[in-house]
Amino acid sequence: MWVKLMGIVSISMGACRAFVTAPTFRGRMANTASSVLFSTAPNLSPPSVVLDRVFESDKRPIILFDGVCNLCNNAVNLALDWDPNNRLRFCALQSNVGRSLLQVHGREADDISSIVFVTPDGAYIKSDAILGITQELNPLPFIPLRPFAKLATNVVPTFLRDLIYDGVADNRYSIMGKRNECRFDADGEFDDKFVDDRLAEV
Repeated sequence: MWVKLMGIVSISMGACRAFVTAPTFRGRMANTASSVLFSTAPNLSPPSVVLDRVFESDKRPIILFDGVCNLCNNAVNLALDWDPNNRLRFCALQSNVGRSLLQVHGREADDISSIVFVTPDGAYIKSDAILGITQELNPLPFIPLRPFAKLATNVVPTFLRDLIYDGVADNRYSIMGKRNECRFDADGEFDDKFVDDRLAEV
């Protein structure tokens, strides 16, 4: 069913864009860094400019997900269903906007090792990202997940949460495979949910 709803674009080698090198991540939550290098790809704006653009008129947080991972795409489907209040936006890690947001928060542009939850104030990875996303979801009427997510954040140690996350993330292609196509909202049905990649252009 979701194949009908979501558009896909053909790519080569399982990536949406060519990769370039950028600085490494500096911490669990990284604030905007003005000294981060930006992509030398032609016609692309510096990452700091892209960051300003994506939050200029829309403060909703953005989920950066692996666009060629079937497990990740199924999780996006679930999040779309569980976000009736339209609190979240989505963007592939491999897209120009995704790569720019990775760089401006100190991660390498081609680092797709973790989901990233980007807010106007910073970015979260691994289990912190999952719990941040969970706080915004509402799978059933009058049953928000925010209290459960906050409880897990306070009760379960970070190292244990990340250990479980890494176990799934490191084997995500083995669990459900990967595609040679990158997901995006081609038919416009979720136009307001997926970040326009043209925001990365000059």
